[in-house]
Amino acid sequence: MSEKGYRVEKDSMGEIKVPVDRHWGAQTQRAIENFTISGMTMPPEFLQALGLLKWAVSSANFDLGLLARDKSEAIGNIALKIAQGHHLEDFPVDVFQTGSATSTNMNINEVIANLASTKNLEIHPNDDVNMGQSSNDVIPTTIHIAASIAVRNNLLDELNHLQETLENKATSLSDIVKTGRTHLMDAMPVTFGQELRAWANQIKAARGQFEETLPKIEQLAIGGTAVGTGVNAHPDLSQKVVALLKQKTGIEFQSAPDLFKAISSQDVALELSSNTRNLAVSLTKISNDLRWMNSGPLAGLAEISLPMLQPGSSIMPGKVNPVIPESVAMVAAQVIGNDATISLAAQSGNFQLNTMLPVIAHNLLQSISLLSNASRALADKAIKDFSVNQEEIDSVIDRNPVLATALNSVIGYELGAKIVKKAYAEKRTIIEVALEMTELDEGKLKELLDPFRLTSNNS
Repeated sequence: MSEKGYRVEKDSMGEIKVPVDRHWGAQTQRAIENFTISGMTMPPEFLQALGLLKWAVSSANFDLGLLARDKSEAIGNIALKIAQGHHLEDFPVDVFQTGSATSTNMNINEVIANLASTKNLEIHPNDDVNMGQSSNDVIPTTIHIAASIAVRNNLLDELNHLQETLENKATSLSDIVKTGRTHLMDAMPVTFGQELRAWANQIKAARGQFEETLPKIEQLAIGGTAVGTGVNAHPDLSQKVVALLKQKTGIEFQSAPDLFKAISSQDVALELSSNTRNLAVSLTKISNDLRWMNSGPLAGLAEISLPMLQPGSSIMPGKVNPVIPESVAMVAAQVIGNDATISLAAQSGNFQLNTMLPVIAHNLLQSISLLSNASRALADKAIKDFSVNQEEIDSVIDRNPVLATALNSVIGYELGAKIVKKAYAEKRTIIEVALEMTELDEGKLKELLDPFRLTSNNS
């Protein structure tokens, strides 16, 4: 870019050239030049939450008599536009920056100051936009706001949809009996309803974990400023800000009871991340079960047929793969990796500040977003419309020697084991072998070995 394509900005370190068509200032430009690390920028959800916070603080500072009305309104108007998703192209700072994310905080301070200033009104990024704040309380607060909104407005709805889809499918298949499996080996029969309701209850439990953590993530560090003492902030700033955020979002945000803890540790973000990991593990189990049940169509289990969504091979015509469960399993792998990173990052609360805040924000919000989208895809593109291959299921369950377990209380374990081994070796049914090796008649054996009866706790 030619010299005329730049303007000169100043900060405490001197002058620096900034592209003339960009709205950031000197500190943001230094960060752009220093952190040429990944090309990944802070998530839009984070930047929008940061805009929301800047609006709330500017409004609170006016209410407290610290910021003139014209400045408060000018700052608030631009901040709300950012909260609505505007001007996000003006936030180019890399995720892998200073550990407090001061560069991102100054990025928004400078962008707001630039856009809010007029010929007759000068807005200063530090003195006005950042009034009563430090990056050290702003960034932890923004992590909590963004995570709460993402969970409440997206993830919980998608988990509820997935749970309901599983429950509805379970009800529709409640009378279909299939071979149970333990260690991937044939076991006692279960119904599809029992199997799918177990998955639904995994999702219900995961949703409950998020709901338990939300009140903690909605406790905010704002007002603590640099180390938790609240230096340069009005003592009532925190309560004013949380009241404004409640009004704007409908979420019951609160001031953290211990601002020192809220700034120095990321324990609550870590707890929320552990919730995402637990959900990822559940989604992996469900996805892998679906893949096994769908395997075949000739040389696998072939219990179900997942919806055919796209060709599965560039070389094998007609091959169709379980692409949605595979996609969800990869999401789960990413989320588990994100949680490992957050676990390490949360350890970096040295004395009064955690210094890995940007990567915590990035990974946590990415995990919530991925899990939301994956839950919807799994529900709508895999579970809702899979069909059961009844003939295949019946042919297997009728030949399952493990059904002999039901005879234990009548003929004893040892004789039952002999019957199973003989049935396996001779590829015969349990009833055929049991007729020869016991005194039970065919009618009694059919009653005792009825697969549907064996799926009931009262059998």
